[in-house]
Amino acid sequence: MKHTGRVVPDSPVLHPEDEESPAVWGFRDTAFEILDGDVVKMTGDRYELAGQDLPDLLGWVRDAIHPDVGVDNLNPSNYPPPIPDARVNDAFVTEVRGFLGDDQLDDDAELRLRRGHGQTQEEMYRIKYDQLRRIPDLVVFPNTDEEVASLVRAAGTHNVCLIPYGGGTNVSNALSCEENEERMIVSVDMSRMNRILWIDPDNQMACIQAGAVGRTISEQLAEHGFTIGHEPDSIEFSTLGGWIATHASGMKKNRYGNIEDIVLDVTVVTTSGTLERPMVAPRESIGVGDARRWIYGSEGGLGIVTQAVVKVFPLPEVQEYGSIIFPSLEKGVDFLYELTRTATPPASVRLVDNMQFQLSQTLKPRSTGLKKLKSKLEKWFVLNVKGLDPEGMTACTLVFEGTPEQVAAEQKSVYRIAARHEGMKGGAENGRRGYQLTYGIAYLRDWILRHYLLAESFETSASWSDALAVCNNVRNRLHEEHSKRNLPGKPFISCRVTQVYQTGVCIYFYFAYYFKGVDNPSEVFNEMEHAAREEVLKSGGSLSHHHGIGKIRRDFLPDVLSPGMLDWQREIKKAVDPANIFGAGNQNFDGE
Repeated sequence: MKHTGRVVPDSPVLHPEDEESPAVWGFRDTAFEILDGDVVKMTGDRYELAGQDLPDLLGWVRDAIHPDVGVDNLNPSNYPPPIPDARVNDAFVTEVRGFLGDDQLDDDAELRLRRGHGQTQEEMYRIKYDQLRRIPDLVVFPNTDEEVASLVRAAGTHNVCLIPYGGGTNVSNALSCEENEERMIVSVDMSRMNRILWIDPDNQMACIQAGAVGRTISEQLAEHGFTIGHEPDSIEFSTLGGWIATHASGMKKNRYGNIEDIVLDVTVVTTSGTLERPMVAPRESIGVGDARRWIYGSEGGLGIVTQAVVKVFPLPEVQEYGSIIFPSLEKGVDFLYELTRTATPPASVRLVDNMQFQLSQTLKPRSTGLKKLKSKLEKWFVLNVKGLDPEGMTACTLVFEGTPEQVAAEQKSVYRIAARHEGMKGGAENGRRGYQLTYGIAYLRDWILRHYLLAESFETSASWSDALAVCNNVRNRLHEEHSKRNLPGKPFISCRVTQVYQTGVCIYFYFAYYFKGVDNPSEVFNEMEHAAREEVLKSGGSLSHHHGIGKIRRDFLPDVLSPGMLDWQREIKKAVDPANIFGAGNQNFDGE
Protein backbone atom coordinates (compact mmCIF):
# COMPACT_ATOMS: atom_id res chain seq x y z
CA MET A 1 0.00 0.00 0.00
CA LYS A 2 1.03 3.60 -0.51
CA HIS A 3 1.79 5.43 2.73
CA THR A 4 0.45 8.97 2.82
CA GLY A 5 1.80 9.96 6.23
CA ARG A 6 0.10 11.72 9.11
CA VAL A 7 -2.05 14.82 8.69
CA VAL A 8 -1.79 17.62 11.26
CA PRO A 9 -5.02 19.67 11.32
CA ASP A 10 -5.04 23.35 12.21
CA SER A 11 -6.04 24.39 15.71
CA PRO A 12 -9.82 24.62 16.02
CA VAL A 13 -11.39 28.04 15.54
CA LEU A 14 -13.42 29.17 18.54
CA HIS A 15 -16.49 31.23 17.67
CA PRO A 16 -17.72 33.93 20.10
CA GLU A 17 -21.33 33.08 19.24
CA ASP A 18 -20.75 29.59 20.65
CA GLU A 19 -20.40 30.89 24.20
CA GLU A 20 -22.09 28.62 26.71
CA SER A 21 -24.39 29.73 29.50
CA PRO A 22 -22.97 29.45 33.03
CA ALA A 23 -26.38 29.01 34.64
CA VAL A 24 -28.32 26.65 32.37
CA TRP A 25 -27.64 23.90 29.87
CA GLY A 26 -26.21 24.83 26.50
CA PHE A 27 -25.49 27.91 24.44
CA ARG A 28 -26.29 31.40 25.70
CA ASP A 29 -28.42 32.21 22.67
CA THR A 30 -30.75 29.23 23.06
CA ALA A 31 -33.68 28.77 25.46
CA PHE A 32 -37.37 27.99 25.56
CA GLU A 33 -39.83 30.78 26.36
CA ILE A 34 -43.59 31.23 26.54
CA LEU A 35 -45.15 33.76 24.17
CA ASP A 36 -48.60 35.32 24.17
CA GLY A 37 -51.33 32.77 23.83
CA ASP A 38 -49.36 30.10 25.69
CA VAL A 39 -47.31 29.28 22.61
CA VAL A 40 -43.78 28.05 23.38
CA LYS A 41 -40.83 28.98 21.19
CA MET A 42 -37.11 28.21 21.25
CA THR A 43 -34.80 31.18 20.76
CA GLY A 44 -31.75 31.24 18.51
CA ASP A 45 -31.28 29.43 15.23
CA ARG A 46 -29.11 26.42 16.09
CA TYR A 47 -31.73 23.71 16.19
CA GLU A 48 -34.60 22.59 14.06
CA LEU A 49 -36.99 23.58 16.84
CA ALA A 50 -35.61 27.13 16.98
CA GLY A 51 -37.94 29.87 15.83
CA GLN A 52 -40.90 27.49 15.50
CA ASP A 53 -44.20 28.02 17.29
CA LEU A 54 -44.98 25.03 19.50
CA PRO A 55 -48.67 25.52 20.29
CA ASP A 56 -49.27 22.13 21.97
CA LEU A 57 -46.38 21.81 24.39
CA LEU A 58 -47.60 23.93 27.31
CA GLY A 59 -51.11 22.48 27.24
CA TRP A 60 -49.71 18.97 27.31
CA VAL A 61 -47.45 19.81 30.28
CA ARG A 62 -50.48 21.14 32.15
CA ASP A 63 -52.49 18.00 31.45
CA ALA A 64 -49.64 15.61 32.15
CA ILE A 65 -48.10 17.25 35.25
CA HIS A 66 -49.89 20.30 36.71
CA PRO A 67 -52.51 22.79 35.43
CA ASP A 68 -50.82 25.84 36.97
CA VAL A 69 -47.71 25.77 34.77
CA GLY A 70 -47.66 29.04 32.87
CA VAL A 71 -46.07 32.40 32.21
CA ASP A 72 -47.90 34.02 35.15
CA ASN A 73 -46.59 31.40 37.60
CA LEU A 74 -42.90 32.10 37.50
CA ASN A 75 -40.13 30.84 39.78
CA PRO A 76 -37.46 33.50 39.07
CA SER A 77 -33.83 32.49 39.34
CA ASN A 78 -31.53 34.13 41.89
CA TYR A 79 -28.40 33.35 39.89
CA PRO A 80 -25.63 34.00 40.74
CA PRO A 81 -25.95 32.73 44.29
CA PRO A 82 -23.67 33.80 47.16
CA ILE A 83 -20.20 32.57 46.20
CA PRO A 84 -17.72 31.40 48.87
CA ASP A 85 -14.46 33.27 49.19
CA ALA A 86 -11.40 31.57 47.74
CA ARG A 87 -8.94 29.78 50.01
CA VAL A 88 -5.44 30.48 48.75
CA ASN A 89 -2.28 28.46 49.21
CA ASP A 90 0.25 31.19 48.50
CA ALA A 91 3.21 28.86 48.09
CA PHE A 92 1.38 26.81 45.46
CA VAL A 93 0.25 29.89 43.53
CA THR A 94 3.79 31.32 43.59
CA GLU A 95 5.23 28.10 42.19
CA VAL A 96 2.54 27.80 39.50
CA ARG A 97 3.14 31.36 38.34
CA GLY A 98 6.64 30.26 37.55
CA PHE A 99 5.50 28.06 34.65
CA LEU A 100 2.01 29.36 33.74
CA GLY A 101 1.25 32.75 32.23
CA ASP A 102 -1.02 35.29 33.89
CA ASP A 103 -3.83 34.42 31.46
CA GLN A 104 -3.67 30.78 32.60
CA LEU A 105 -4.84 31.48 36.17
CA ASP A 106 -8.23 32.92 37.02
CA ASP A 107 -9.99 33.38 40.36
CA ASP A 108 -13.12 35.10 39.04
CA ALA A 109 -16.03 34.13 41.31
CA GLU A 110 -18.53 33.05 38.63
CA LEU A 111 -15.84 31.20 36.71
CA ARG A 112 -14.98 29.27 39.87
CA LEU A 113 -18.66 28.62 40.50
CA ARG A 114 -19.18 27.08 37.06
CA ARG A 115 -16.20 24.75 37.53
CA GLY A 116 -17.74 23.54 40.79
CA HIS A 117 -20.85 21.87 39.40
CA GLY A 118 -22.22 19.70 36.64
CA GLN A 119 -25.79 19.34 35.40
CA THR A 120 -27.75 17.41 38.04
CA GLN A 121 -31.09 18.85 39.14
CA GLU A 122 -29.62 19.37 42.61
CA GLU A 123 -26.76 21.50 41.31
CA MET A 124 -28.98 23.47 38.92
CA TYR A 125 -31.47 24.12 41.72
CA ARG A 126 -28.79 25.20 44.17
CA ILE A 127 -27.11 27.75 41.89
CA LYS A 128 -30.49 29.37 41.21
CA TYR A 129 -32.30 29.13 44.54
CA ASP A 130 -29.71 28.24 47.19
CA GLN A 131 -25.90 28.15 46.95
CA LEU A 132 -22.88 25.87 46.60
CA ARG A 133 -20.98 25.99 49.87
CA ARG A 134 -17.64 24.79 48.50
CA ILE A 135 -16.29 25.45 45.01
CA PRO A 136 -12.82 25.59 43.40
CA ASP A 137 -10.62 28.37 44.72
CA LEU A 138 -8.71 28.84 41.48
CA VAL A 139 -9.08 27.82 37.84
CA VAL A 140 -5.97 27.03 35.78
CA PHE A 141 -5.76 26.52 32.02
CA PRO A 142 -2.78 24.35 31.00
CA ASN A 143 -1.65 24.33 27.37
CA THR A 144 0.57 21.24 27.35
CA ASP A 145 1.13 17.85 28.94
CA GLU A 146 4.26 19.27 30.58
CA GLU A 147 2.27 22.04 32.25
CA VAL A 148 -0.23 19.49 33.58
CA ALA A 149 2.64 17.43 34.98
CA SER A 150 4.11 20.53 36.63
CA LEU A 151 0.72 21.36 38.16
CA VAL A 152 0.42 17.88 39.62
CA ARG A 153 3.94 18.06 41.09
CA ALA A 154 3.24 21.48 42.62
CA ALA A 155 -0.05 20.23 44.08
CA GLY A 156 1.80 17.30 45.66
CA THR A 157 4.48 19.56 47.11
CA HIS A 158 1.99 21.99 48.64
CA ASN A 159 -0.90 19.60 49.43
CA VAL A 160 -3.42 21.14 47.06
CA CYS A 161 -6.51 19.34 45.73
CA LEU A 162 -6.89 19.11 41.91
CA ILE A 163 -10.16 18.45 40.07
CA PRO A 164 -10.03 18.03 36.26
CA TYR A 165 -12.69 19.92 34.29
CA GLY A 166 -13.80 19.05 30.77
CA GLY A 167 -17.23 20.14 29.54
CA GLY A 168 -19.06 20.24 32.86
CA THR A 169 -21.91 18.08 31.51
CA ASN A 170 -21.90 15.28 34.09
CA VAL A 171 -25.12 14.31 35.87
CA SER A 172 -23.47 12.49 38.78
CA ASN A 173 -22.28 15.37 41.03
CA ALA A 174 -18.75 14.46 39.92
CA LEU A 175 -17.60 18.10 39.94
CA SER A 176 -19.16 19.12 43.24
CA CYS A 177 -16.56 19.88 45.89
CA GLU A 178 -16.58 18.13 49.25
CA GLU A 179 -17.70 20.68 51.83
CA ASN A 180 -15.19 19.39 54.38
CA GLU A 181 -12.20 19.88 52.03
CA GLU A 182 -9.89 22.26 53.91
CA ARG A 183 -7.15 22.39 51.26
CA MET A 184 -7.07 24.82 48.38
CA ILE A 185 -9.09 23.31 45.49
CA VAL A 186 -7.84 23.99 41.96
CA SER A 187 -9.95 23.27 38.89
CA VAL A 188 -7.74 22.12 36.00
CA ASP A 189 -9.70 23.35 32.99
CA MET A 190 -8.56 21.40 29.91
CA SER A 191 -10.26 23.62 27.32
CA ARG A 192 -7.00 24.94 25.83
CA MET A 193 -5.76 21.40 25.18
CA ASN A 194 -8.31 20.99 22.42
CA ARG A 195 -6.38 19.99 19.29
CA ILE A 196 -6.35 16.98 17.04
CA LEU A 197 -2.58 16.47 17.11
CA TRP A 198 -2.50 14.17 14.09
CA ILE A 199 -4.60 11.94 11.87
CA ASP A 200 -3.15 8.75 10.39
CA PRO A 201 -5.32 8.04 7.31
CA ASP A 202 -3.54 4.77 6.44
CA ASN A 203 -4.06 3.16 9.83
CA GLN A 204 -7.27 5.03 10.65
CA MET A 205 -6.08 6.52 13.92
CA ALA A 206 -5.93 9.99 15.39
CA CYS A 207 -4.28 11.52 18.45
CA ILE A 208 -6.55 14.03 20.16
CA GLN A 209 -6.05 16.18 23.24
CA ALA A 210 -8.40 15.50 26.13
CA GLY A 211 -9.99 18.96 26.20
CA ALA A 212 -11.33 18.69 22.65
CA VAL A 213 -15.13 19.04 22.57
CA GLY A 214 -17.19 16.47 20.71
CA ARG A 215 -18.68 18.85 18.17
CA THR A 216 -15.20 20.18 17.31
CA ILE A 217 -13.75 16.69 16.98
CA SER A 218 -16.57 15.74 14.60
CA GLU A 219 -16.21 18.88 12.48
CA GLN A 220 -12.42 18.65 12.15
CA LEU A 221 -12.33 14.94 11.41
CA ALA A 222 -15.06 15.37 8.79
CA GLU A 223 -12.89 17.91 6.97
CA HIS A 224 -10.44 15.06 6.41
CA GLY A 225 -13.07 12.45 5.56
CA PHE A 226 -13.29 10.72 8.93
CA THR A 227 -15.49 10.36 12.00
CA ILE A 228 -14.84 9.08 15.51
CA GLY A 229 -18.39 7.74 15.58
CA HIS A 230 -18.86 8.55 19.26
CA GLU A 231 -21.99 10.66 19.71
CA PRO A 232 -23.29 10.95 23.27
CA ASP A 233 -26.31 13.17 23.83
CA SER A 234 -23.89 15.76 25.23
CA ILE A 235 -21.59 15.74 22.18
CA GLU A 236 -21.92 19.52 21.69
CA PHE A 237 -20.27 20.23 25.05
CA SER A 238 -18.58 17.13 26.48
CA THR A 239 -14.91 16.32 25.87
CA LEU A 240 -12.78 13.34 24.93
CA GLY A 241 -11.19 13.33 28.38
CA GLY A 242 -14.62 13.32 29.99
CA TRP A 243 -15.77 10.43 27.81
CA ILE A 244 -12.81 8.36 28.95
CA ALA A 245 -13.08 9.36 32.61
CA THR A 246 -16.78 8.43 32.75
CA HIS A 247 -16.59 5.30 30.55
CA ALA A 248 -19.05 6.84 28.12
CA SER A 249 -21.35 5.46 25.45
CA GLY A 250 -22.77 7.09 22.34
CA MET A 251 -25.92 6.98 20.26
CA LYS A 252 -24.18 5.19 17.37
CA LYS A 253 -22.35 2.59 19.40
CA ASN A 254 -23.89 -0.24 17.31
CA ARG A 255 -21.65 0.73 14.41
CA TYR A 256 -18.65 2.35 16.07
CA GLY A 257 -18.56 0.95 19.60
CA ASN A 258 -18.48 2.45 23.07
CA ILE A 259 -15.56 4.58 24.20
CA GLU A 260 -13.53 1.54 25.30
CA ASP A 261 -13.86 0.12 21.77
CA ILE A 262 -12.63 3.36 20.19
CA VAL A 263 -9.69 4.37 22.40
CA LEU A 264 -6.39 2.68 21.53
CA ASP A 265 -4.16 4.42 24.07
CA VAL A 266 -4.25 7.16 26.70
CA THR A 267 -1.74 9.53 28.26
CA VAL A 268 -2.48 10.25 31.90
CA VAL A 269 -0.65 12.48 34.38
CA THR A 270 -0.65 11.02 37.90
CA THR A 271 1.15 11.87 41.11
CA SER A 272 3.44 8.91 40.37
CA GLY A 273 4.39 10.25 36.96
CA THR A 274 2.98 10.30 33.45
CA LEU A 275 1.48 7.09 32.07
CA GLU A 276 2.42 6.96 28.41
CA ARG A 277 3.87 4.58 25.83
CA PRO A 278 5.91 5.09 22.65
CA MET A 279 3.67 3.19 20.21
CA VAL A 280 0.15 1.98 19.56
CA ALA A 281 -0.71 -1.47 18.24
CA PRO A 282 -4.07 -2.88 17.09
CA ARG A 283 -4.25 -5.00 20.26
CA GLU A 284 -1.80 -5.89 23.00
CA SER A 285 -1.50 -8.13 26.02
CA ILE A 286 0.74 -6.17 28.37
CA GLY A 287 -0.62 -7.21 31.73
CA VAL A 288 -1.86 -4.74 34.28
CA GLY A 289 0.31 -1.99 32.79
CA ASP A 290 -2.44 -1.09 30.32
CA ALA A 291 -3.46 2.34 31.64
CA ARG A 292 -6.77 2.32 29.80
CA ARG A 293 -8.21 -0.37 32.08
CA TRP A 294 -7.57 1.76 35.16
CA ILE A 295 -8.62 5.10 33.73
CA TYR A 296 -11.96 4.20 32.10
CA GLY A 297 -14.54 5.38 34.63
CA SER A 298 -11.96 6.77 37.08
CA GLU A 299 -13.81 10.13 37.18
CA GLY A 300 -10.75 12.26 37.91
CA GLY A 301 -9.75 10.24 40.97
CA LEU A 302 -6.49 8.73 39.69
CA GLY A 303 -5.04 11.33 37.35
CA ILE A 304 -5.68 13.73 34.49
CA VAL A 305 -6.14 12.41 30.95
CA THR A 306 -4.23 14.72 28.61
CA GLN A 307 -4.57 12.96 25.23
CA ALA A 308 -5.66 9.73 23.61
CA VAL A 309 -5.10 7.81 20.40
CA VAL A 310 -8.44 6.74 18.96
CA LYS A 311 -9.78 4.82 16.02
CA VAL A 312 -11.32 6.88 13.24
CA PHE A 313 -13.64 5.66 10.53
CA PRO A 314 -14.26 6.89 6.98
CA LEU A 315 -17.35 9.05 6.77
CA PRO A 316 -20.28 6.84 5.77
CA GLU A 317 -21.21 6.99 2.11
CA VAL A 318 -24.87 6.97 3.08
CA GLN A 319 -26.78 8.18 6.13
CA GLU A 320 -30.51 7.58 6.23
CA TYR A 321 -33.12 7.90 8.94
CA GLY A 322 -36.14 5.81 9.71
CA SER A 323 -38.86 5.33 12.30
CA ILE A 324 -41.30 2.65 13.38
CA ILE A 325 -44.49 2.91 15.42
CA PHE A 326 -45.43 0.01 17.72
CA PRO A 327 -48.70 -0.57 19.56
CA SER A 328 -46.88 -0.99 22.91
CA LEU A 329 -43.52 -0.86 24.62
CA GLU A 330 -43.59 -4.64 24.92
CA LYS A 331 -43.89 -5.06 21.15
CA GLY A 332 -41.06 -2.62 20.63
CA VAL A 333 -38.75 -4.47 23.03
CA ASP A 334 -39.61 -7.78 21.35
CA PHE A 335 -38.60 -6.21 18.04
CA LEU A 336 -35.28 -5.03 19.46
CA TYR A 337 -34.59 -8.47 20.89
CA GLU A 338 -35.14 -10.21 17.57
CA LEU A 339 -33.13 -7.52 15.80
CA THR A 340 -30.04 -8.37 17.87
CA ARG A 341 -30.56 -12.07 17.22
CA THR A 342 -31.21 -12.20 13.50
CA ALA A 343 -29.84 -9.02 11.90
CA THR A 344 -27.28 -6.22 12.17
CA PRO A 345 -28.78 -3.33 14.16
CA PRO A 346 -28.43 0.06 12.48
CA ALA A 347 -25.95 2.63 13.81
CA SER A 348 -28.57 3.97 16.20
CA VAL A 349 -31.86 2.45 17.30
CA ARG A 350 -33.86 4.02 20.13
CA LEU A 351 -37.28 3.09 21.44
CA VAL A 352 -39.33 5.61 23.45
CA ASP A 353 -42.31 4.75 25.63
CA ASN A 354 -45.75 6.27 25.21
CA MET A 355 -45.19 9.20 27.57
CA GLN A 356 -42.08 10.27 25.69
CA PHE A 357 -43.81 9.66 22.38
CA GLN A 358 -46.60 12.02 23.45
CA LEU A 359 -44.05 14.67 24.46
CA SER A 360 -42.30 14.40 21.10
CA GLN A 361 -45.58 15.04 19.32
CA THR A 362 -46.00 18.33 21.19
CA LEU A 363 -42.57 19.44 19.95
CA LYS A 364 -43.80 19.70 16.40
CA PRO A 365 -44.33 23.19 14.96
CA ARG A 366 -47.76 24.38 13.91
CA SER A 367 -48.52 22.99 10.46
CA THR A 368 -50.54 24.77 7.77
CA GLY A 369 -51.94 24.07 4.35
CA LEU A 370 -51.01 20.74 2.80
CA LYS A 371 -48.75 19.83 5.72
CA LYS A 372 -51.68 20.20 8.11
CA LEU A 373 -53.90 18.07 5.89
CA LYS A 374 -51.20 15.40 5.56
CA SER A 375 -50.70 15.35 9.33
CA LYS A 376 -54.43 14.85 9.92
CA LEU A 377 -54.61 12.04 7.36
CA GLU A 378 -51.60 10.28 8.88
CA LYS A 379 -53.10 10.51 12.35
CA TRP A 380 -56.46 9.23 11.11
CA PHE A 381 -54.75 6.29 9.38
CA VAL A 382 -52.72 5.32 12.46
CA LEU A 383 -55.65 5.54 14.88
CA ASN A 384 -58.55 4.35 12.73
CA VAL A 385 -57.11 2.05 10.10
CA LYS A 386 -54.24 0.53 12.10
CA GLY A 387 -56.19 0.77 15.35
CA LEU A 388 -53.31 1.93 17.54
CA ASP A 389 -54.14 3.30 20.99
CA PRO A 390 -52.77 6.85 21.44
CA GLU A 391 -52.28 6.05 25.14
CA GLY A 392 -50.15 2.99 24.40
CA MET A 393 -48.25 3.45 21.15
CA THR A 394 -44.48 3.81 21.17
CA ALA A 395 -41.94 4.87 18.57
CA CYS A 396 -38.50 3.74 17.47
CA THR A 397 -36.08 6.07 15.66
CA LEU A 398 -33.35 4.68 13.44
CA VAL A 399 -30.11 5.92 11.89
CA PHE A 400 -28.55 3.82 9.14
CA GLU A 401 -24.93 4.46 8.11
CA GLY A 402 -22.56 2.71 5.73
CA THR A 403 -22.30 1.86 2.06
CA PRO A 404 -25.47 1.94 -0.05
CA GLU A 405 -25.50 -1.86 -0.02
CA GLN A 406 -25.08 -2.09 3.76
CA VAL A 407 -27.82 0.46 4.42
CA ALA A 408 -30.24 -1.19 2.00
CA ALA A 409 -29.66 -4.60 3.59
CA GLU A 410 -30.12 -3.22 7.12
CA GLN A 411 -33.32 -1.39 6.17
CA LYS A 412 -34.78 -4.50 4.57
CA SER A 413 -34.14 -6.68 7.59
CA VAL A 414 -35.17 -4.03 10.15
CA TYR A 415 -38.57 -3.35 8.61
CA ARG A 416 -39.19 -7.06 7.96
CA ILE A 417 -38.58 -7.85 11.63
CA ALA A 418 -40.63 -4.84 12.76
CA ALA A 419 -43.64 -6.05 10.76
CA ARG A 420 -43.56 -9.34 12.66
CA HIS A 421 -44.06 -7.35 15.86
CA GLU A 422 -46.89 -5.15 14.53
CA GLY A 423 -44.51 -2.31 13.78
CA MET A 424 -45.55 0.25 11.17
CA LYS A 425 -43.13 2.45 9.24
CA GLY A 426 -43.24 6.00 10.51
CA GLY A 427 -41.11 7.55 7.79
CA ALA A 428 -37.60 8.92 7.43
CA GLU A 429 -38.60 12.48 8.36
CA ASN A 430 -39.95 11.41 11.76
CA GLY A 431 -36.75 9.45 12.34
CA ARG A 432 -34.62 12.45 11.48
CA ARG A 433 -36.68 14.74 13.70
CA GLY A 434 -36.52 12.28 16.56
CA TYR A 435 -32.76 12.04 16.33
CA GLN A 436 -32.23 15.81 16.07
CA LEU A 437 -34.65 16.49 18.94
CA THR A 438 -32.07 14.97 21.28
CA TYR A 439 -30.09 18.20 21.25
CA GLY A 440 -32.99 20.64 21.38
CA ILE A 441 -34.99 19.07 24.18
CA ALA A 442 -31.98 19.13 26.51
CA TYR A 443 -32.94 22.77 27.12
CA LEU A 444 -36.39 21.83 28.44
CA ARG A 445 -35.15 20.95 31.93
CA ASP A 446 -33.91 24.47 32.73
CA TRP A 447 -36.96 26.08 31.17
CA ILE A 448 -39.45 24.12 33.26
CA LEU A 449 -37.45 24.78 36.44
CA ARG A 450 -38.49 28.42 36.04
CA HIS A 451 -42.09 27.16 36.27
CA TYR A 452 -41.78 25.00 39.42
CA LEU A 453 -40.92 21.73 37.70
CA LEU A 454 -37.87 19.74 38.78
CA ALA A 455 -36.61 17.14 36.32
CA GLU A 456 -33.73 14.74 35.88
CA SER A 457 -32.66 11.74 33.82
CA PHE A 458 -30.91 8.60 35.03
CA GLU A 459 -29.90 5.41 33.26
CA THR A 460 -29.17 1.75 33.76
CA SER A 461 -28.52 -1.38 31.77
CA ALA A 462 -30.41 -4.63 32.13
CA SER A 463 -30.53 -8.06 30.57
CA TRP A 464 -33.25 -8.78 28.05
CA SER A 465 -35.13 -10.89 30.57
CA ASP A 466 -35.19 -8.06 33.13
CA ALA A 467 -35.63 -5.04 30.84
CA LEU A 468 -39.41 -4.66 30.94
CA ALA A 469 -39.53 -5.40 34.66
CA VAL A 470 -37.00 -2.64 35.29
CA CYS A 471 -39.09 -0.19 33.23
CA ASN A 472 -42.39 -1.08 34.87
CA ASN A 473 -41.13 -1.42 38.44
CA VAL A 474 -39.27 1.88 38.42
CA ARG A 475 -42.27 3.72 37.01
CA ASN A 476 -44.54 2.16 39.63
CA ARG A 477 -42.10 2.96 42.43
CA LEU A 478 -41.87 6.62 41.43
CA HIS A 479 -45.66 6.88 41.28
CA GLU A 480 -45.80 5.41 44.80
CA GLU A 481 -43.11 7.74 46.13
CA HIS A 482 -44.88 10.76 44.64
CA SER A 483 -48.25 9.69 46.04
CA LYS A 484 -47.11 8.90 49.58
CA ARG A 485 -45.58 12.37 49.88
CA ASN A 486 -48.89 13.89 48.77
CA LEU A 487 -47.09 16.05 46.22
CA PRO A 488 -49.04 18.35 43.90
CA GLY A 489 -50.07 17.31 40.42
CA LYS A 490 -48.95 14.14 38.65
CA PRO A 491 -45.38 12.93 38.20
CA PHE A 492 -43.89 12.76 34.72
CA ILE A 493 -42.21 9.37 34.40
CA SER A 494 -40.89 8.13 31.09
CA CYS A 495 -38.30 5.71 29.76
CA ARG A 496 -36.59 4.82 26.53
CA VAL A 497 -34.27 2.09 25.34
CA THR A 498 -31.24 3.82 23.86
CA GLN A 499 -28.69 1.08 23.15
CA VAL A 500 -28.96 -2.62 22.42
CA TYR A 501 -26.52 -5.46 23.03
CA GLN A 502 -26.63 -9.21 22.52
CA THR A 503 -27.17 -9.54 26.26
CA GLY A 504 -29.52 -6.65 27.01
CA VAL A 505 -30.22 -2.94 26.73
CA CYS A 506 -29.49 0.50 28.13
CA ILE A 507 -32.57 2.18 29.61
CA TYR A 508 -32.95 5.91 30.24
CA PHE A 509 -35.52 7.21 32.72
CA TYR A 510 -36.90 10.75 32.87
CA PHE A 511 -38.65 12.01 35.99
CA ALA A 512 -40.22 15.37 36.82
CA TYR A 513 -42.62 16.75 39.39
CA TYR A 514 -44.31 20.06 40.23
CA PHE A 515 -42.91 21.49 43.47
CA LYS A 516 -44.60 24.80 44.22
CA GLY A 517 -45.36 24.84 47.95
CA VAL A 518 -43.10 21.87 48.66
CA ASP A 519 -40.45 22.33 51.36
CA ASN A 520 -36.90 21.48 50.26
CA PRO A 521 -38.03 20.34 46.81
CA SER A 522 -34.58 19.36 45.56
CA GLU A 523 -34.02 17.12 48.59
CA VAL A 524 -37.43 15.55 48.04
CA PHE A 525 -36.49 14.88 44.44
CA ASN A 526 -33.24 13.24 45.58
CA GLU A 527 -35.16 10.99 47.96
CA MET A 528 -37.43 9.81 45.16
CA GLU A 529 -34.54 9.35 42.74
CA HIS A 530 -32.73 7.32 45.40
CA ALA A 531 -35.82 5.13 45.76
CA ALA A 532 -35.95 4.70 41.99
CA ARG A 533 -32.32 3.55 41.94
CA GLU A 534 -33.07 1.07 44.72
CA GLU A 535 -35.81 -0.31 42.50
CA VAL A 536 -33.47 -0.46 39.51
CA LEU A 537 -31.04 -2.66 41.44
CA LYS A 538 -33.79 -4.77 42.98
CA SER A 539 -35.26 -5.40 39.51
CA GLY A 540 -32.01 -6.52 37.91
CA GLY A 541 -30.61 -3.26 36.53
CA SER A 542 -27.04 -2.00 36.81
CA LEU A 543 -25.94 0.94 38.93
CA SER A 544 -24.98 2.83 35.77
CA HIS A 545 -24.54 2.22 32.07
CA HIS A 546 -22.52 5.31 31.14
CA HIS A 547 -23.20 8.26 33.46
CA GLY A 548 -20.80 6.87 36.04
CA ILE A 549 -20.85 6.93 39.82
CA GLY A 550 -19.67 10.38 40.88
CA LYS A 551 -21.10 11.18 44.28
CA ILE A 552 -24.76 10.69 43.49
CA ARG A 553 -24.47 6.87 43.29
CA ARG A 554 -21.48 6.12 45.50
CA ASP A 555 -23.64 5.04 48.47
CA PHE A 556 -24.85 2.14 46.33
CA LEU A 557 -21.37 0.74 45.63
CA PRO A 558 -21.53 -1.78 48.52
CA ASP A 559 -24.67 -3.17 46.87
CA VAL A 560 -22.87 -3.93 43.60
CA LEU A 561 -19.24 -4.54 44.68
CA SER A 562 -18.01 -7.18 47.10
CA PRO A 563 -15.96 -6.09 50.14
CA GLY A 564 -12.89 -7.39 48.33
CA MET A 565 -13.63 -5.24 45.30
CA LEU A 566 -14.17 -2.16 47.45
CA ASP A 567 -10.85 -2.80 49.20
CA TRP A 568 -9.17 -3.29 45.81
CA GLN A 569 -10.54 0.06 44.63
CA ARG A 570 -9.23 1.82 47.73
CA GLU A 571 -5.84 0.13 47.43
CA ILE A 572 -5.51 1.31 43.83
CA LYS A 573 -6.20 4.87 44.94
CA LYS A 574 -3.75 4.55 47.83
CA ALA A 575 -1.02 3.28 45.55
CA VAL A 576 -1.50 5.81 42.75
CA ASP A 577 -2.49 8.89 44.76
CA PRO A 578 -1.61 8.34 48.44
CA ALA A 579 -2.01 12.02 49.37
CA ASN A 580 -5.41 12.23 47.63
CA ILE A 581 -4.28 15.09 45.40
CA PHE A 582 -7.08 14.15 42.99
CA GLY A 583 -9.62 14.70 45.74
CA ALA A 584 -12.96 15.13 43.98
CA GLY A 585 -14.36 12.39 46.23
CA ASN A 586 -16.04 10.45 43.44
CA GLN A 587 -16.73 6.75 44.06
CA ASN A 588 -15.43 7.17 47.61
CA PHE A 589 -11.94 6.10 46.57
CA ASP A 590 -10.57 7.08 49.98
CA GLY A 591 -13.16 4.97 51.78
CA GLU A 592 -14.43 7.73 54.05
